[in-house]
Amino acid sequence: MPYQAGSSAQRIRIGLTGLAFAFLLVLLGSIISRSSRDDVSNAAQQAAANEPSEPLAELGVAPGASETTNNTTTAKK
Repeated sequence: MPYQAGSSAQRIRIGLTGLAFAFLLVLLGSIISRSSRDDVSNAAQQAAANEPSEPLAELGVAPGASETTNNTTTAKK
């Protein structure tokens, strides 16, 4: 097999080009994956923000409500 001056340099160039292509492909996949995951988490955060902060208070059944009724019944006696 005769030695050609440019063959090893060409192999190195092709190998490095392939590695760069693979790196860019993985980077692009990561960017796409991250953007879709951010959309899902943003939707979950917005849903959590729309929920009431005190759902029992909105229903009128706060835990402290029984104490106030006890106080009013003892005061009437």
